Amino acid sequence: MRYCRFDLMTGSCYRLVELLDDQETVTRAIDLPIERRQRATPQETLDLDPVPLMEAKLLAPVMPSKIVCIGRNYREHAREFGNEPPAEPLIFLKPPSSLNFPGGPIRKPRISRRVDFEGELGVVISKTCSYVRDEEPVRPYILGYTCVNDVTARDLQKADSQWTRAKGFDTFCPVGPVVSNEPDPWAGIELTTRVNGETRQQANTRDLIFPIDVLIRYISRIMTLYPGDLIATGTPAGVGPLNAGDLVEVTLEGIGTLVNVVVDE
Repeated sequence: MRYCRFDLMTGSCYRLVELLDDQETVTRAIDLPIERRQRATPQETLDLDPVPLMEAKLLAPVMPSKIVCIGRNYREHAREFGNEPPAEPLIFLKPPSSLNFPGGPIRKPRISRRVDFEGELGVVISKTCSYVRDEEPVRPYILGYTCVNDVTARDLQKADSQWTRAKGFDTFCPVGPVVSNEPDPWAGIELTTRVNGETRQQANTRDLIFPIDVLIRYISRIMTLYPGDLIATGTPAGVGPLNAGDLVEVTLEGIGTLVNVVVDE
């Protein structure tokens, strides 16, 4: 299943993304196992015509109660900033207010001199998840996967003793364009980040230090995960600065490409 969150005059709805006539198309509305406050009522979505995905006005395909991020989950990324890979998952939060949509502008704050891209695999939670046992499978808790850009004010991250300010600005968490349960991160999903068409990051989810099952168990023993919550699983080596006018693309094999443009605040 592949789905997106579609913008309506009266709100929003979740709709399937299907291949019609060799073109990805936004089709019928679906009822997802997420809280009702996150979607439009069925009456608002029944009579909508199919729309080519490239022409659809998309929103971020998640409305999480929280965004849980993983730091230094690729060895080479940890080392590119002079850090050793962590012994256990390093987690931090981005506020839901940082969510950005496919095509949405990434605004560079005036107080930061360096804003970086960080392409990542995102995991969307399907049902309430608390203290997952070692022997318990995690796949039933996963609704699907999506592209995430964990935008970071790098200079502010270095200046602060924690990362909330650097990671938390409005527009600093682009997500999308779709959520899909078809790829298998354990088998490997290729991740590519490009800036103005130039490849800056290239990695595979097989290289994650802590795979998704480890992350879900670890996080669920600290905080309850709710339907629609988002886990950003970490970025590979190659992160770098963005400038106003840059076009940044995060591509995940079998999912799609998240595209955003950088603007000055």
